[in-house]
Order: sequence, then C-alpha cells, then structure tokens
Amino acid sequence: MLLPAGLSSTDEEQWVRRMLDRLKAKEQRRRPSDDDLLERARELALRYLGDNASPTSVRWAENQRHRWGSCTPDHGTIRLSTRLRGMPAWVVDYVIMHELAHLIVPNHGPRFWALVERYPKAERARGFLEGFSMAANGSVEEC
Repeated sequence: MLLPAGLSSTDEEQWVRRMLDRLKAKEQRRRPSDDDLLERARELALRYLGDNASPTSVRWAENQRHRWGSCTPDHGTIRLSTRLRGMPAWVVDYVIMHELAHLIVPNHGPRFWALVERYPKAERARGFLEGFSMAANGSVEEC
C-alpha cells in the first residue's frame, strides 16, 4: 500500500483505520453473519410480503450441497447454503425471499411463485444461480 509522502503518523493511522473499517464493512456485506441474515429476512418479509412471513432463524448451512436454501415452515427456520457466501447481496436476498415464500406457501404452485416474483430482481437472480450451477456442475440446482 502506498501513502502520500509527508503524511504525518497521526494522519497515516487515521487513513489505515478508515481503510480497515471499509474492508470490514465490505466483508460483512459479502459474508453476513446468521444474525445479519435474520435481520435481512425480516426486512425482506416486511417490504415484499407484508410481514406475513416471520422467520425464527436464518443461518448458514454447510451441508446444503445440492440446494441453495431450505426451510422448515412449522418452525420458521431458514437455512442457506454456504456456497452463497460471497455472491452478490441481491442473489442472497432472492434465495431468502424464496424461502420466506415457503413460510407462507409450502409448495411451488402459482401462489408461491407470485410471492417470489414480488422481489424485483427475482428473474435476474434465478438466472445468475442457474448460470453458476451450470458452470460448476453442468446442471441447474433448486432453492
């Protein structure tokens, strides 16, 4: 890392601290914690589902090798594949929306898809995940 010549040690410390804070914030956006995921799910439910879906927990799951996410409607729990970490936030949000819709409608019928489509980037995110799956596995994976 290069810093301007003549920068005082105080200014250098402030600049380094600011850059480290920015990197930390960027990493947190790219790799949210389970608590961050739950907060995001609640925001998405409120914004797009009229707060009709109430997740009790949202967490990363290591054992999701063939699905992007899953949920247990009876318990209100949502699990997201750790393979989503580092993907764009709008893709993670789509998978969360998909699972939130399952808290309302447990199947993949027309009512379910109508709920998922309330998310403005649903089609784009689905295409992203399909492309990613095809490149990685040669097949399309489901949520």
